[in-house]
Amino acid sequence: MTERGEISDGAGATESVDDPDDQDRESPDRDDQDRDVPDRAVPDRAVVDPEAADILDRAGFEAEENVLTPRQAEVLALREHGLAQNDIADRLGTSRANVSSVEASARNNVEKSTATVAVAEALQAPVSVRIEADTDLYELPDRVYAACDDADVKVDASTPEFIATINEQAGAAFDGRRLVDPLTIAVTADGEVRVRGE
Repeated sequence: MTERGEISDGAGATESVDDPDDQDRESPDRDDQDRDVPDRAVPDRAVVDPEAADILDRAGFEAEENVLTPRQAEVLALREHGLAQNDIADRLGTSRANVSSVEASARNNVEKSTATVAVAEALQAPVSVRIEADTDLYELPDRVYAACDDADVKVDASTPEFIATINEQAGAAFDGRRLVDPLTIAVTADGEVRVRGE
C-alpha cells in the first residue's frame, strides 16, 4: 500500500501524489520542475511562520488584495529580514530549491506589479513626454516644463531637483548627459514626476 499526500509547487497549486519517490516511474513525462518539489512542502494557503506573519501583519499584507501568494509574501518577508534560503526551508519544512523558486516567482511578481503601476500612473498623468535617445539630460527640464505649462500642471521642482529626480529614477538610461535609451516622463496632476524606460 502506498502513502498519499499533497505537494505544493510553490505557486499555490497542490496535487495529490502517490509515494513521491515513485513519481518519475508513474508519470515519466512530468516536468523536471515538479520532481524537485518535496513531499513535505506546506500548501500555499496561509503564512505558517510566526515571525513572517508578524512582519506581514505590520506591513499590512492582505492576501486577497495582493499579487503575492501567502507563501511568496512569507518567503520575501523572511529573506528581507536577513534569513538565508536554507534557514527558511528548515522553518517551512521544505527544500532550499523550493524556497528559491518561490522567491524568484515573488520577485518577478513584484517587478511586474511595479511596471504595471508605472504604466497606470503614466496613463492617468495629464503630462506625458516621450524623450528620444541621444537627447541631452539638460534639455529635459525645459521640454517637460513646457508640456506642463500647456496642460496647466505645476511641477514643484527646480531644474536641479528635476534633474536629480530623473537621475534617481532612470540614471542607468544615460551615458554621462546623453540619453542612451528612450524614456517617457510623466507628471501627475499633483506635479509628481514619474520616469519610465522603454
